[in-house]
Amino acid sequence: MKVSVIIPAYNEGARIRRVISAVKRAGLPSEIIVVSDGSTDDTVKIARSEGVAVVELLNNQGKGAALKAGVCSTDAEVYVFIDADLVGLTPDHVDSLIRPVVEGAADATLGVFGGGRPTTNLAHKMTPGLSGQRAVKASFLKNLPSIEESGFGVEVMLNKHLEKHSAKVERVEFFGVSQIHKEEKMGGLEGFAARIKMYKDIVTHIK
Repeated sequence: MKVSVIIPAYNEGARIRRVISAVKRAGLPSEIIVVSDGSTDDTVKIARSEGVAVVELLNNQGKGAALKAGVCSTDAEVYVFIDADLVGLTPDHVDSLIRPVVEGAADATLGVFGGGRPTTNLAHKMTPGLSGQRAVKASFLKNLPSIEESGFGVEVMLNKHLEKHSAKVERVEFFGVSQIHKEEKMGGLEGFAARIKMYKDIVTHIK
């Protein structure tokens, strides 16, 4: 069974190498595809230096568009979505996310943080469905509505779609994993503005 790990990334040059490294050392992925969503830093250069496939979007189009570009670039039977800014990701986390799907125990999985930073732990406890770490059978996404305009609302769209098609979704604990906050990556004001946009995308697609 072909398993494609798709890593959407926007200016994640300082962080993406360790994520790629964890995925490369996992046993179940067949390929890794980094989708650079209009990055202006060295994200593309670093990804290529790691020997993984790279899809380069020339302009920043949002997470939904990046995921679609990754999906359209592979004929995999299982898609795995992993964020590029994770801290503490290990090969075991990656394999544990994939295994229930390839073994037929679930149609999709959702990685939920625990034992990492208190803020990201709390966020996942309150809204686990917004996790960007998931694996899903390709067959369940054949009729997925257009996601390129969804931005950060893509997680909500995926949840609704899987529920509509009665997919069996299993939660997998990502113990010790957390994410870098937007304010840390982009600076206070710019990061806060990006966070507000993220929340707007999410709320728009919850309705």
